Amino acid sequence: MQQNKLGLWMLTALVVGNMVGSGIFMLPRSLAEAASPLGVIFAWLLTGGGVLMTALVFGNLAIRKPDLNGGPQIYAKELFPKESSASILSGFMSSWGYWIGNFAGNVAIITTFSSYLSTFFPVLTSKQSLFTIGSTDIKLGNLLTFLVCTVLLWGMHFIILRGIEGAGKLNFIATAAKVLGFFLFIVISLFAFEKSNIGSFVAPRYDEAGHTISLLGQINNAAVATLWAFVGVESAIVFASRARKQSDVKRATILGLLIALAIYIGISVLVMGLLPQKQLIQSEKPLVDAIQTILGPSGGYILAGLGLVSLLGSTLGWVLLSAEVPYQAAKQGLFMRSFLKENKKGMPSFSLILSNGLAQIFIFSTISNSMSAAFDFVIYIATLAYLVPYFIASVFQLKLTLTGETYEKAGKSRIVDGIIALLATVYSVWVIITGTADIKTFMLGVALLASGIFFYPQVKKAAQKTEKKQKLSA
Repeated sequence: MQQNKLGLWMLTALVVGNMVGSGIFMLPRSLAEAASPLGVIFAWLLTGGGVLMTALVFGNLAIRKPDLNGGPQIYAKELFPKESSASILSGFMSSWGYWIGNFAGNVAIITTFSSYLSTFFPVLTSKQSLFTIGSTDIKLGNLLTFLVCTVLLWGMHFIILRGIEGAGKLNFIATAAKVLGFFLFIVISLFAFEKSNIGSFVAPRYDEAGHTISLLGQINNAAVATLWAFVGVESAIVFASRARKQSDVKRATILGLLIALAIYIGISVLVMGLLPQKQLIQSEKPLVDAIQTILGPSGGYILAGLGLVSLLGSTLGWVLLSAEVPYQAAKQGLFMRSFLKENKKGMPSFSLILSNGLAQIFIFSTISNSMSAAFDFVIYIATLAYLVPYFIASVFQLKLTLTGETYEKAGKSRIVDGIIALLATVYSVWVIITGTADIKTFMLGVALLASGIFFYPQVKKAAQKTEKKQKLSA
């Protein structure tokens, strides 16, 4: 059965769709609060440059190591001697953390979808009490939100089970619609842009103690915020084994990054010119408030509709990603063998059911405050789940250029790729240090990775059986 059915544009749509999700609607406010306009621009350039280096690393590895599929975390096992305990452990632990981060983050997108849907159906925010379970008061709005989130999650589940090509086409349509919508927003904003709203390009920002934050400090704060806008840039490499051509993986990664970067910079800068800085910093829905200054109240409905389309595409893409990561890791002998189970369409059925089943547990956070605390815990510690694999891929690419593996007849390209890998590694280290400066974040991140230890013996046993079979058949 041919499973390689994702072409360049479908892969690009996965990258853009997964990168441009719910974050774009709040990013202008958080950036305006973190830095001056000049600081925001520099932060985008810094983060965009760093992520571009990382994207080039992903693309190079997809071509040079086409047998290593499933995402950047897979390369962890290649940093150690083949089939060694260190190789299996590092590959499994990085895949484990990345998987948990994926399905937990997906729940955040699904619950955000329900909040945008409430613009059209206010009953979703109803505080009317229906009944009480123990000490938990169940409200009408919360119950309806839970049902909406559940239907969306399992609706995407059954769409994906019907095959990668159909899911890819649907994701492409949703992504194309939201890209067009955001570019129209940018064009409209250009005509209503008021330079006076931006104020001074180097307007000071202050910390909680009232001290002035330097421009470098502002850039640092804003760069950490902008990083989350780029999570998902690795989407094409996760689906490399389903691509029609391996060269399309690199093209889709770079093209998707550039499209997303254009949208992010355009919107974050233009919104500063549509709303006064004080209003923007205090806004809970900056894009909606910005479009209402141009189109009036009807603009809010337009943005809410665009948000729903955006989140539908992102949900489909991230549910796909959440199931694909452990499935591909299992193929590499780095995850439990049960995750290898496929349906007749070649889709990872067991992985999909378990990933969405775990996501469903966290969707209960929409009706229970106690579950909300657990959900916030997972989302908080999932930060390392995205940062560490980027670092791993960069180090692995650097290792290839230093050892010369896959570069036997490539002199100049080896030097260029080495420089790119070094820059990507330095960038990854800086982001990890900055993102985990708080000891609580660091300790919770370690807890996330450590939770997979319970399943490691199964993975190691399966890997040893596979190795024994390979030696007997050799």
